[in-house]
Amino acid sequence: MVSTFKIQADRTAITDEEFEKICRENRDRKFERTAQGELVIMSLTGGSTGERNAELNGQLWLWNRQAKLGHIYDSSTGFRLPNGAIQSPDAAWVSQSRWDALTPEQRKKWVPLCPDFVVELKSPSDDIADLQTKMLEYQENGLKLGWLIDPDRQLVEVYQADRSMELLSNPEEISADEIMAGFVLKLAGILTP
Repeated sequence: MVSTFKIQADRTAITDEEFEKICRENRDRKFERTAQGELVIMSLTGGSTGERNAELNGQLWLWNRQAKLGHIYDSSTGFRLPNGAIQSPDAAWVSQSRWDALTPEQRKKWVPLCPDFVVELKSPSDDIADLQTKMLEYQENGLKLGWLIDPDRQLVEVYQADRSMELLSNPEEISADEIMAGFVLKLAGILTP
């Protein structure tokens, strides 16, 4: 379950400094910040979701190691979107040219851009509507391709720049070839047990 709350009743937003302090003082927890400055507390995943995330990130890591077209990130990485939100997708990829355009200082903190590619994997504690809203936010902030994988419903929602969401029912694999040459995610063990 995701909780959202305002830091104080008389304020609507937390600053970057406050957010950084909260994260630093609570290293055993995971947080995001909405574009409105609200703090989002992320719950830990269970074993099944953890295995699915490992499989997803493993396939992405292996492809990236061979293709060498960019950089991959796990769910511990924060991205500062153009709208001010700080989000942490379950998996993300940024093209080499966009990474190279960042300064060394920018690379050390929350990455100041929307990833080219993201994956959100629904866990039992997630609300699908919250994840769909998050995917739309990525799309509005420059996402080229994103997948919302829902093992409960055996569905993959595909989000692309300037396109309506596409719904895939129980696919065996899904390709990101249009932006990540050669990357095909095998969904056995991720979408299905």
